[in-house]
Amino acid sequence: MDIKRMLADLTAERDRIDRAIAALQALEPTSGQSTDKRRGTTKKASTAPKAARGRRGMSPAARKRMSEMMKKRWAERRREAKPKPRAAAA
Repeated sequence: MDIKRMLADLTAERDRIDRAIAALQALEPTSGQSTDKRRGTTKKASTAPKAARGRRGMSPAARKRMSEMMKKRWAERRREAKPKPRAAAA
């Protein structure tokens, strides 16, 4: 295949996509957006810094299930680790 032809086709397709994006964005209100002049698209202006991602919480029911599972697990471990009784000394 001709590389120049493929490159021209891809460039034309990119231009069509850019025009479609610009047309769709023109339908949105433009308050608080800045324009990317190279591509003709708009970007939303950041009003506040992104918040740090926090830990996900567990529901009380999930916490209770986990607690019961861990208690069961550690009880089994204690049973396995229990020393065997020694024979009575004579």
